[in-house]
Amino acid sequence: MNVAEETKLGKLLQNPEARAILGRYDASLQDHHFTIQFRKLQPLKALFDSLESDEKRDSLRRELAQVRELPEEEADPAPSPEYEPESVPRASASVRAPQEAERWGVFEIELQGPKHGNPFVDVELGAEFSREGRTVRAAGFYDGDGVYRIRFMPDAEGEWTYRMKSNARSLDGIEGRFSAAAASEGNHGPVRVKNTFHFAYEDGTAYLPFGTTCYVWNHQGEELEERTLKTLASSPFNKMRMCVFPKSYLFNENEPEHYPYEGSLESGWDYKRFNPAFFRHLERRIQDLGRLGVEADLILFHAYDRWGFSEMGRAADDRYLRYVTARLAAFRNVWWSLANEYDLMWQKEEEDWERFGSLVTGNDPYGHLTSIHNCGPFYDHGRPWITHSSIQRQDVYRTSEYTDEWRKEWNKPVVIDECAYEGNIGVGWGNITGEEMTRRFWEGAVRGGYVGHGETYVDPDDILWWSKGGELRGTSPERIAFLRRIQEEGPAEGWNPVKASGFDWDVPVAGAVGEYLIYYFGFNQPAYRDFNLRAGDRYTVDVIDTWNMTVDRLDGTFEGSFRVELPGRQYIAVRLIKA
Repeated sequence: MNVAEETKLGKLLQNPEARAILGRYDASLQDHHFTIQFRKLQPLKALFDSLESDEKRDSLRRELAQVRELPEEEADPAPSPEYEPESVPRASASVRAPQEAERWGVFEIELQGPKHGNPFVDVELGAEFSREGRTVRAAGFYDGDGVYRIRFMPDAEGEWTYRMKSNARSLDGIEGRFSAAAASEGNHGPVRVKNTFHFAYEDGTAYLPFGTTCYVWNHQGEELEERTLKTLASSPFNKMRMCVFPKSYLFNENEPEHYPYEGSLESGWDYKRFNPAFFRHLERRIQDLGRLGVEADLILFHAYDRWGFSEMGRAADDRYLRYVTARLAAFRNVWWSLANEYDLMWQKEEEDWERFGSLVTGNDPYGHLTSIHNCGPFYDHGRPWITHSSIQRQDVYRTSEYTDEWRKEWNKPVVIDECAYEGNIGVGWGNITGEEMTRRFWEGAVRGGYVGHGETYVDPDDILWWSKGGELRGTSPERIAFLRRIQEEGPAEGWNPVKASGFDWDVPVAGAVGEYLIYYFGFNQPAYRDFNLRAGDRYTVDVIDTWNMTVDRLDGTFEGSFRVELPGRQYIAVRLIKA
């Protein structure tokens, strides 16, 4: 085996023979616990340095040199036009499709087709959907048991026609038509970036992302998953960060009900044969979220893995991304997050993430929002395939305070998906108070961004919202709901940071001078505030207690220089609205 001091331990641990050798020199490297994931990023030099003698280091080098390299999985061959013999008539597969779908709904074609060989890789299927001279191409996918599906999200009302293309003769050349009706109530289309730093649904309705993290709620079984949905229904959250793959980490050691591939951890996974039951369950939960008005921010890769899905190799990674986009892109409430903490995935380099970004956006004809999330260093959110920044805190205490700087750096919406979690577990990212979570939400909002929630309270059954879902126990969600109401009452274009006067060096301010201004004092506790604003602009003044959730309007109107008496408590905001 070709090894050097800079060879990542992850590459060696992926090889069973090399793993056994490393385990003799450091027994902890045989462990499958989540902490090994962090060590996989280390170079072999880190292990060499831990050994007490040159003799042991030389011995390890000699043993590793004898290890056979694992063969790279070959890319799938081009689908053969001879998959079905010429005796099979073209366009002869049976088809089921509705005559009508709604705008931004899912129009689904189901076909009964061939199932010999391995249709997951042997059959290529897609369709061209046309309306008034415009054509949209959508990929199809194999759903097991001889069933193929093509899903399409029509973005305009009227008559659409379609024609299928496939290397399987029975699926090739099938034609049809359907009518796209007006969107039903509550269906505003997919979310888009609007006004550079904000979001709106495709029909123009404003969308303010109030997200929460619930990484693997969709891997917990019917009873707990239904409890999670019930909790979400009465929460302020309209975006859910969630993983496609199962997760192995603190408070999350249980096995999922379904796995994404045929096979097992013991016998190995067949990365060329997807498990349709796994993906049917995932899309069912995406649809459940959609009915609640919740966007599914799907995390496509993560490092917290004991099954090997984070280390599949190039061919399997690309196959997975093509399959998951073909299955899920037609759901309007999908967002793509290439990774949670991309920099913890030892096997992936920048060229891989760039390829993934191209694959996902290239195979999604609807242009869903796309991001990538960090642990340590930021990815370059200026890349054209990234629609918005997805941020994890960069400082134990400060994160939201940098929002306006990040807006300037990337000129895109700033979504702080992880500012730490309200809870009481024994690590710093999971034990901030409800007051501090609420403060971070307000601080980020007034600086023109959007902060995400998570909750990690100790539970005897290890059911923590941040990972498994269930019920919310914290004090921040109702305060976040109050912030959401305040923002929804504000300017339709969103909150943007502003300097209302030269005296506002000590407090973040959002809005537009002369129209709407909101000041947030955070953990300061002023007993009064002197305002020095432009003469001629008259405002009503509201004193907002963001923790006690009260709004007190002062008598009269105010302009120019004036003083507002404040309660001398933390977490106070002042709102000025044009009179």
